[in-house]
Amino acid sequence: MGFGGAQADLRDALLGLETGDFSRLDPLFAQDVTAGKSCQVVQWHENGLLGDRANLLAEALTCACFLGRTEAAEYFLQKGVPPSGGANTGLNAFHWAANRGQLEAVRLLIRWKAPMETRSMYGGNVLDTAVWSAINEPRPNHLTIIEELLKAGARLQTEEYPTGNQTIDAILRQHLVV
Repeated sequence: MGFGGAQADLRDALLGLETGDFSRLDPLFAQDVTAGKSCQVVQWHENGLLGDRANLLAEALTCACFLGRTEAAEYFLQKGVPPSGGANTGLNAFHWAANRGQLEAVRLLIRWKAPMETRSMYGGNVLDTAVWSAINEPRPNHLTIIEELLKAGARLQTEEYPTGNQTIDAILRQHLVV
């Protein structure tokens, strides 16, 4: 993080979680596999430095899903953080995982039965977010994410179809309920 002290890094991380500055927090969510250590945020939680602030822990889960850091996300889920995560940014953990093309985080949230129909600040559910992102901010895993969400029971509404994107429409057509 570059502040020169553990306390400053912790304060900066807490502020970043509260304000949704997730990209900058990536180094704190990276697991050090060579040293066999958990990521810094998990270590802070294990040492009691994050406390039991439910909102903060929910934002940590959302940040982990945004970043695709499934080890940290699973840790927080196992500690009882609701799988929807926090939504201080207007999108929850599932929305961000779908938006960012984080396939493994999406799969993790499906396994943990995260709600798919929760609406973001933009009015879309998780499938809507994935479709919008695949069209407007495409990433390699978006089509697979859309397919996995549909297989897991995400509901497609007729007013959302067709999208105008032939590839996405072909996937959606297979699951359209009229």
